[in-house]
Amino acid sequence: MSALCPPPSPAVAKTEIALSGESPLLAATFAYWDNILGPRVRHIWAPKTDQQLLSDGEITFLANHTLNGEILRNAESGAIDVKFFVLSEKGVIIVSLIFDGNWNGDRSTYGLSIILPQSELGFYLPLHRVCVDRLTHIIRKGRIWMHKERQEHIQKAVLEGTERMEDQGQSIIPMLTGEVIPVMELLSSMKSHSVPEEIDISDTVLSDDDIGDSCHEGFLLKAISSHLQTCGCSVVIGSSAEKVNKIVRTLCLFLTSAEQKCSRLCRNETSFKYESGLFVQGLLKDGTGSFTLPFRQVMYAPYPTTHIDVDINTVKQMPPCHEHIYNQRRYMRSELTAFWRATSDEEMAQDTIIHTDESFTPDLSHIRTVGLLGFRMLNVFQDVLHQDTLVKAFLDQVFHLKPGLSLRRVFLAQFLLILHRKALTLIKYIEDDTQKGKKPFKSLRSLKIDLDLRAEGDLNIIMALAEKIKPGLHSFLFGRSFYTSVQEHDVLMTF
Repeated sequence: MSALCPPPSPAVAKTEIALSGESPLLAATFAYWDNILGPRVRHIWAPKTDQQLLSDGEITFLANHTLNGEILRNAESGAIDVKFFVLSEKGVIIVSLIFDGNWNGDRSTYGLSIILPQSELGFYLPLHRVCVDRLTHIIRKGRIWMHKERQEHIQKAVLEGTERMEDQGQSIIPMLTGEVIPVMELLSSMKSHSVPEEIDISDTVLSDDDIGDSCHEGFLLKAISSHLQTCGCSVVIGSSAEKVNKIVRTLCLFLTSAEQKCSRLCRNETSFKYESGLFVQGLLKDGTGSFTLPFRQVMYAPYPTTHIDVDINTVKQMPPCHEHIYNQRRYMRSELTAFWRATSDEEMAQDTIIHTDESFTPDLSHIRTVGLLGFRMLNVFQDVLHQDTLVKAFLDQVFHLKPGLSLRRVFLAQFLLILHRKALTLIKYIEDDTQKGKKPFKSLRSLKIDLDLRAEGDLNIIMALAEKIKPGLHSFLFGRSFYTSVQEHDVLMTF
């Protein structure tokens, strides 16, 4: 880093964030384009560490780099451009989201960026989508904040009879700080507790001598089946970190290598927060046997989620992809609408907490959101209604193989290959039947018979895997017009 020779620049406001573990992040920055001075940095967020890897001048120099050349930016209104810089000569990578906004009366270009060492490239890439989704929503809220701030200041200036509007831009920083800190905490937790690249099958349930040694057979079957039906996204909660992590590692066996790197183990001392965008994550209950899930983060997950409680052996799942995406977009619009209409920070709705404890089976069917206009009741988690034959046959066969050898790992790989081939076949079947989307799909009954997916659970598993390969497939089949889960089930039963 000493090779950097940043030009002299005015001092930039900086917030140091105290994190519980090692942070792979060097800094986060908020920059803007000044029509006279060019790119300028408004604020820096950096982890609080004993050893400073980058000086403030170096961070400012790097952040300015992200806006160079953006003066000719010609993007659609509301567009957010994601730019990924690998500066080998500087030894850093920069992920920057470029957007237009109206601040202090001037429409200009802004950049919200995170800076990491180039040595963390392999660590960061699997988490790129998670970070971009988080930063994108921060920008949505930031744009509203800028516009409201501008309007309020104009009204104040008119009332006071002043001609010159003062720079009020600094007031947006507390809002950005509240949103940037969770991103830094997420990366820190993934650095210390991410699922290892190579999962030892001896650390999973699949190494047991018999299917019922570690957990009940029906519970394991339902957990894996629902995990596959929700696109490989699950949250595992319990009182024992060892027991939670064993299930987390087991479920990660059914993910790709990149998805495993986007999964997190439970820590022994205290529980992490739930993080949307991770595929599998373990959460620890507190001393009273309870845990909380933030409603907002659950809704912002890119895929529906399976909820697994290892203490009371319950498995619940969110509605299928098309319904989850529909509800998610409604929630985002409602949240931004509430943010727009709020007249003070106190009026902003906090996360609704999904709370359960081990003394009863949680009824997570309907959670009421507070303060979000026009968004009242949602079907959040529901029982696993559809049985499958694919996972059941796999479990029956895999436990007949001798444990302690590589046979079970090979058999698992064969099972996953079969699922993948079935998903590709399903996609091709639908493409041919619809002439690649030119016609509506009307032969679901034939598909189920031809591909041997008569069981609803089997169809859901293959559809979920096909959704990850071909995003939007669920919505294409079931989203015109929108069906709820119950209605979708009724539609399927008519074929």
